[in-house]
Amino acid sequence: MTSRDIRRPPSRWLWIAGIWAGVGLVDATQTVISMRSMGMHHAWVRLFVFELLAWLPWTLATPFVMALQLRRPLAPRRGFVAALGLHGAAWFALAAASALWIAVSEHALNPWSPDTEAGAVQALFGRRMHDQLLSSLFIYYCILMAGHALHSRDKLARERAVAAELAEQLAQARLDALRHQIAPHFLFNALNAISGMVREQRAAQAVETIARISEFLRHSLHDGGAQEVALDEELHFASLYLDIQKMRFEDRLAARIGVAPELGRALVPRLILQPLVENAVKHGIAMRVQPGAVEIAASRTPTALVLEVYNDGPAIAANDAVGPAAATAPRTGSIGLANVRNRLQGLYGGEATLDVSNVDGRGVKVTIHLPWREAAA
Repeated sequence: MTSRDIRRPPSRWLWIAGIWAGVGLVDATQTVISMRSMGMHHAWVRLFVFELLAWLPWTLATPFVMALQLRRPLAPRRGFVAALGLHGAAWFALAAASALWIAVSEHALNPWSPDTEAGAVQALFGRRMHDQLLSSLFIYYCILMAGHALHSRDKLARERAVAAELAEQLAQARLDALRHQIAPHFLFNALNAISGMVREQRAAQAVETIARISEFLRHSLHDGGAQEVALDEELHFASLYLDIQKMRFEDRLAARIGVAPELGRALVPRLILQPLVENAVKHGIAMRVQPGAVEIAASRTPTALVLEVYNDGPAIAANDAVGPAAATAPRTGSIGLANVRNRLQGLYGGEATLDVSNVDGRGVKVTIHLPWREAAA
């Protein structure tokens, strides 16, 4: 806490005033009740006010003691002796100011013996200074510890805010990297397919492919500022990609999307399906001579959305399968799956998992579990 912090947040002042008011009320109430129970006769209202006002100097001094602790902390490092001397002088000055304030208040209110004259301020000051010197040291130390705790809490909150901002920037960087990774080799394959259509005089199909590529690139380069989109939007993007690939592979590729309409509003990471579909085409369909299929499915549990991308291409080796607890992606399609895994980790931490497995020796399935959240209507 700096001097600027002292001026800036009124809530900190309110908390300090509230805490010391509570201490004063407890002390004043206890003093009046205990003395009345012992049969003493004092000016009870004035005594209550006197005991309550006795804590005013510490209330006013608390923010400045905390600021002093921040500038000159009592820590075993260079400058400790100087800091100790500075805090010692501050404590003694506050103890003297508190004793003087109490002496003046006691002289003015005379709560103990209202029928006789109050003692002189100088005599009352000397007695209060002697009686309260050690207790004022304890109070000063408590203020230092409270200031240290508040500073540590504020520092931790700032570090968490910075970490959250960095995590958001990292997630955005990964999304940008994925968006730019899609274009080069995908465009190369798509343009080769279009050139083949032109040579074979399939002009209508070439024009349709160009239109789909244009829509695909528009969608992939679009940045709405959100890391998550509705599943419907992500499925539309994946279907665009599959439509373009079907024009390339023709009858060798069949695509099926089986997702219930009520799941369409589920939130998923932007561009999360495309790398999985690309991986399925590249390492599944492209490796087959005979026709193959890529299937996208989704389901939900009470707390999670389950996404599945399956291809009936060659099975992966047993040591390439990856379960939810694995730290790295399998060697097959490692870049795409590693990107997906890193994004899931950055967005959801341990709440999301990615699993790669063989399906009865006749295909490969990638399964993602995401925490269930819905997009706004």
